[in-house]
Amino acid sequence: MSHITPAELALWQRGGLAHTLIDVRRLAARQADGTEIAGGRWQDPALWLNWKDAVPNDALVVLYCAHGHELSQGLAAALRAMGVDARYLAGGIAAWKAAGAAVVALSS
Repeated sequence: MSHITPAELALWQRGGLAHTLIDVRRLAARQADGTEIAGGRWQDPALWLNWKDAVPNDALVVLYCAHGHELSQGLAAALRAMGVDARYLAGGIAAWKAAGAAVVALSS
């Protein structure tokens, strides 16, 4: 499976299951939105070659972008090719919010 739904991610979070959440929205889109999914960390998608080797490969990795299209899907596929159990959040943060899931204000 290459994606995870907002409902599935919410279950992982509520259950305390190990995962890494990475926000790969472009900086301008992230700042314009002003929110993020709690527990995630932002990584600049344009610099993915600089951070790809630091992504943990011992648990599920979920990447999300604005709408779950090119950025998160492409980066998840690249990480899977490296042996990481990486999935993209179907529908991105837009679907997460539409499902009524909580977001937090950007801390920086």
